[in-house]
Amino acid sequence: METTSGTAEPVPGELASVAHALSLPAESYGNDPDIEMAWAMKAMQHAEVYYKLISSVDPQFLKLTKVDDQIYSEFRENFEKLRIDVLDPEELKSESAKEKWRPFCLKFDGIVEDFNYGTLLRLDCSQGYTEENTIFAPRIQFLAIEIARNREGYNKAVYTSVHDKEEEKEEGNHGREKGTDSGRAEEKGDIREREKTKTNKGEEKEKGADKEISKSGETAM
Repeated sequence: METTSGTAEPVPGELASVAHALSLPAESYGNDPDIEMAWAMKAMQHAEVYYKLISSVDPQFLKLTKVDDQIYSEFRENFEKLRIDVLDPEELKSESAKEKWRPFCLKFDGIVEDFNYGTLLRLDCSQGYTEENTIFAPRIQFLAIEIARNREGYNKAVYTSVHDKEEEKEEGNHGREKGTDSGRAEEKGDIREREKTKTNKGEEKEKGADKEISKSGETAM
């Protein structure tokens, strides 16, 4: 793919071509490294946005498409016993699995936009998008599994984990502030004690001086 002189950014005329290429399924890319990299970057951006979403909002209340109900209903009708909290790649990628998934996916051609677009899917839904925990999947497969994970409460683990860490951080900050306040109070107490000691010593010196004056007066008389 050509670029403008001295830069890696695509020239304006190529942007439409790149956008069109990225709308195609992953198998259409061939071995073009530029297209593969652009597609991977876009898939990663989508993954990051989705993970932030399930981290900040209770996933059970999320709606990913206008046809979530239909996707979930068709998914559980066809894959009733599929374990979705921790996925087995063979249940998605083996030849027998592909044969079962293909008619399901094709049902949403024209219903779900970019239904066959490549996305990143987490194997273990309690974990993030790490290299070991991620596989490529068509968008409709991603939607079916993630909608089910949200509705069946599996993605709650991510939301709970993130909020527990935030609460621990807040408690730690509060503890440090409390410790600082306690240290300041002790310091003020020490200062007051020293001032009190000085005052007492001053009063004792003053009383001693009064006694000396009285004694001197008696002697003079």
